[in-house]
Amino acid sequence: MELYNKLSANQRRELIEKAGDKRLTLSFYKYHNILNPKLFRDHLFVVWNELDVLGRIYVASEGINAQLSVPSKNLDNFKRTIDDVSFLKDIRLNIAIEQDDFSFLKLKVKLRNKIVADGLKDGEIDLSNSGQHLNAKEFNSLVSESNTFIVDMRNHYESEIGHFKGAILPDVDSFRESLPIVEKSLEEHKKTKKIVMYCTGGIRCEKASTYLKHKGFKNVYQLSGGIIEYSRQVKNDGLENKFVGKNFVFDHRRSESISNDVISRCHQCGEKCDTHVNCANEACHLLFIQCKKCSTIHDQCCSNSCKEISQMPIEQQKKLRKGKKNSNQIFKKGRSKTLTYKNALS
Repeated sequence: MELYNKLSANQRRELIEKAGDKRLTLSFYKYHNILNPKLFRDHLFVVWNELDVLGRIYVASEGINAQLSVPSKNLDNFKRTIDDVSFLKDIRLNIAIEQDDFSFLKLKVKLRNKIVADGLKDGEIDLSNSGQHLNAKEFNSLVSESNTFIVDMRNHYESEIGHFKGAILPDVDSFRESLPIVEKSLEEHKKTKKIVMYCTGGIRCEKASTYLKHKGFKNVYQLSGGIIEYSRQVKNDGLENKFVGKNFVFDHRRSESISNDVISRCHQCGEKCDTHVNCANEACHLLFIQCKKCSTIHDQCCSNSCKEISQMPIEQQKKLRKGKKNSNQIFKKGRSKTLTYKNALS
């Protein structure tokens, strides 16, 4: 049996449209010592492929990180496949705030060295000693205290379109960059201040809070379930929403609204905007913020040179790309000399 995706994104989209079934976008993670990641990976692909589950799943010896799209009619059966795994039984599923039937178009279950790349040596930190978990109500209360620092453990392109009021926003491209930067910036407060960390769904804060405690920080907390679970609790329990803007997500939706505030600007003209796009030139594919007006002017490209290439026949574009590595802009996400505006409005 071939244990990999065999359909293109367009083929999968057509099948979803034809089926007409509603789908749920959800995520979960679990740090756990997996003795045979390859065997576990293959098992997940088989059982989830049968249920028409799509998504991006990372499996490593340290655990699993899953972002998924599940047919609503198969949700109960999907939950059973999770409960059948002892260390995943009754795990919380973070249900997306805004749903899209096409959030994922392939099932990719990949083996990784780590489910969150951190730049640390294996065994350097003890993940059982993470920061204290806070629900939305507890989080709101604690961040209102003058003795508290709020730290965003996401990347710059994520916090640019949305973040908690008053949060420290490290200007980083990756999680591994953020750990030493956050430690250094808060070093003088490690014994006196309360440090509250948050991320999209909680997985990065498990490591980040553990890392700070390992480095001698005394009062470390993390938002349980991240921004996704926070938003759900705020809505269900009628709590004050301290998050402004959008929550960046790593699927075709790219973001979901947590508040009506627009705190970022188009990277090309500077107008208020919080819509991420990828440059239409496949050899570039830069992720950046672009308003509708600039999208029309530039044909969803980040520069005139990319626009010229994207207007060429597809076969000619392929010839230009042949034998060349992808532009490093693919990994820069919003950092390019061609972009005039980058800073958030607040």
